Amino acid sequence: MLDNHARLVKVIASSGGIVGRKKLQKIIYILKKLGLPFEEKYTFHFYGPYSEELSIRIEELANLGFVSEVKEKKSNYYQYRYQVTDEGEDFIEQSPVKLPVVESLVEEMKGRSSRFLELVATMLYFDHYPKDEIEQKVQDVKKKSNYTSEDIQEAWNFIEKIKH
Repeated sequence: MLDNHARLVKVIASSGGIVGRKKLQKIIYILKKLGLPFEEKYTFHFYGPYSEELSIRIEELANLGFVSEVKEKKSNYYQYRYQVTDEGEDFIEQSPVKLPVVESLVEEMKGRSSRFLELVATMLYFDHYPKDEIEQKVQDVKKKSNYTSEDIQEAWNFIEKIKH
């Protein structure tokens, strides 16, 4: 019944917590593109692929007490820290949902910047195009991000690594 919710709690639990709404959005999107069973619909937004459904589910998980969402003040902005609560741990222990290999994938992504994950997610969003067109699309839609050819190559290497 709450399988989609359980998957999200398992991702957050397996990572020991995730800092940043954008990072959480990109991690779930990338996992979905890798074939994991996430059902949230994504559209292309200012920061790349974005899911309103995911935002609502996270809010529901916080309201249910399964995930804590802590707003932290940084120098000139706020960021959100997501942690699984004891109630959330009980919830996923009772859930039949399985997410194999998610821990190592999430750990790999958690160590990357939100900016980098935004690049990777954007490239995966356009993965139905040939490689050179994907790179051009990224340069067109992410002009203000000033991604270098080195950034793009690093993202290709990362995509190749997490696919295997």
